[in-house]
Amino acid sequence: MASRADNIASNLSLANFSKATELKNRIWFTIGALIVFRFLSFVPLPGVNPLVLQDLYDTARGGILDLFNTFSGGSLERMSLIALGVMPYITASIVVQLAAALHPSLAALKKEGATGRQKLNQYTRYGTVFLCAIQGWFLASGLEAYAAQSGLQAVVQPGIMFRVGAVVSLVGGTMFLLWLGEQITSRGIGNGVSLIIMAGIVAQFPGFAANMFEGGRSGSISPVIIVGFVAMVVILILFICFMERAQRRLLIQYPKRATQRGGMQADRSHLPLKLNTAGVIPPIFASSLLLLPLTISQFAGNQVDTESTFGGAIVWLNQYLAHGQPIYMALYAIGIIFFCFFYTAVVFNPEETSENLKKNGGFIPGIRPGKRTAEYLDYVLTRITVIGAIYLTLVCVIPEYMIAQTGIPLFLGGTSLLIVVNVTVDTISQIQSHLLAHQYGDLIKKAKLKGRMR
Repeated sequence: MASRADNIASNLSLANFSKATELKNRIWFTIGALIVFRFLSFVPLPGVNPLVLQDLYDTARGGILDLFNTFSGGSLERMSLIALGVMPYITASIVVQLAAALHPSLAALKKEGATGRQKLNQYTRYGTVFLCAIQGWFLASGLEAYAAQSGLQAVVQPGIMFRVGAVVSLVGGTMFLLWLGEQITSRGIGNGVSLIIMAGIVAQFPGFAANMFEGGRSGSISPVIIVGFVAMVVILILFICFMERAQRRLLIQYPKRATQRGGMQADRSHLPLKLNTAGVIPPIFASSLLLLPLTISQFAGNQVDTESTFGGAIVWLNQYLAHGQPIYMALYAIGIIFFCFFYTAVVFNPEETSENLKKNGGFIPGIRPGKRTAEYLDYVLTRITVIGAIYLTLVCVIPEYMIAQTGIPLFLGGTSLLIVVNVTVDTISQIQSHLLAHQYGDLIKKAKLKGRMR
């Protein structure tokens, strides 16, 4: 029999949405913050010439810069104030999470509750500033080097002052995005940083769709390929929605406790284990590691002798580690599978979970508490991680194969698709939670009114 909460959740409609004033204000605030983010992506760095940046970026296309450009909504391509986006923060947060799982002192901070989390967040921000400064310096230096090599006047006045100004501007732009993301999280709807990344990815979709349909109209792209591409995206979105919500629920039973009526009742609960515990981290790590040698080879490719051994290695890297090549896709799949198991082992500790269950008196029926419970949790987690790794590999490799076969410059790769779908599902879930809380508030008000009338 359905509970009262299930009945209320099934009756959510647009009429209830129109009455939720607080939720509408939160949504409008989120939209306004994302508009500010898009405006900033068109503000160029001081000292650069935005008219020649497109030609300059095309010479370095295909490496790790494409990944940064996709997540920043094209800001890197335009060399704007937020060219680095929130990727330094994502990298710093991943490093802090890994350190908290491996280093004893940071692991102790993680267990201190709100105070420990605040300290870890502070370390993450320090790491973000450090990474922004390093990446900004190399970005400014690379911009000057490319401008001098190609003869394009991309930098008005090259020199130390331009580099320092670029570093200060890029650090300020990234930290402003972090502040904007925190404001969205607290005063808007959804996770702010995730919504900023998703907005940057989705902002490129209209241009990609226009180019694809223009290719179909001019005959350079077959209509069958366009229909197949649209069908593939729809199927992948449905598949991602199903797999991201899939869980393996382990039954947890607690000892019998006395009730108010004098009887004894055993409490039961569930320990949900997500099929994809690692999230979108494995594809990001795998693609970054694979694109890093390609980016280095592109930077050094025009300055080495192709007849030498080093030059031959550079040519080999550019040839076999390009998008769509069999070696690239095989290494990409192996990297995703490896990081799925690695990151799952970092974020989920079976021994710690079994100890927490033992302290609270909970146990899995048929499994002895303690070491046997930890072994059983590790057994179950390993097997569902195999399914999650296969799922992530299929979602990320299929778009790469489509790019190689059709030649369509598909910006909406597997990693981008995962981020967009996950953030959308999470935001919709939070909107439903706000609507449900609003309906509960109305029911409480009606109940108070009836009580006063009586």
